[in-house]
Amino acid sequence: MPHDEPEKRKAPKDLWDYFKEIDEMFDKLFESIEEGEFQGPFYYGISWTIGEDGRPIIREFGNIEPAAKGVKRSEVVKPFYDVIVDPNTNKVNVIVELPGAQKDKIDLEATERSLHIYAEGINKKYEADIPLDVEVNPDSAKASFVNGILQVSFEPKTPISQKGKKINIE
Repeated sequence: MPHDEPEKRKAPKDLWDYFKEIDEMFDKLFESIEEGEFQGPFYYGISWTIGEDGRPIIREFGNIEPAAKGVKRSEVVKPFYDVIVDPNTNKVNVIVELPGAQKDKIDLEATERSLHIYAEGINKKYEADIPLDVEVNPDSAKASFVNGILQVSFEPKTPISQKGKKINIE
């Protein structure tokens, strides 16, 4: 099941617009719950970091997302993850939280620029397309799964440099 490049959430012109959008989404969710349209459990969160270009990277995780009328609850949870590019070990590490997932029901598929995860547990399903910050060799992947934490390690296609290149000013 090949996948295209993962979707990246476009940063709003003003970061406060993003937080207003989340606030409106929760207002609609609570209205839907009060009207009896939805029953939990609900999972939602964001992680926010600054990319190498100085722009914010906002990642959402959970089983709800904005929809035309309120929010849409999914049976599949977008898991929380982190991508760590480590120049000391020359590795790209992906760490994914999959509480309740069963090791034999985790499916991983990697390209040079992304990792697709599908996992099942007794009461949950997880799925995510994770963009990788650098190109990796998919054949170098090594994965482990302990206590609900999946770790996948890759070798980059070109060595990760700790030092930048000196730039002369003309």
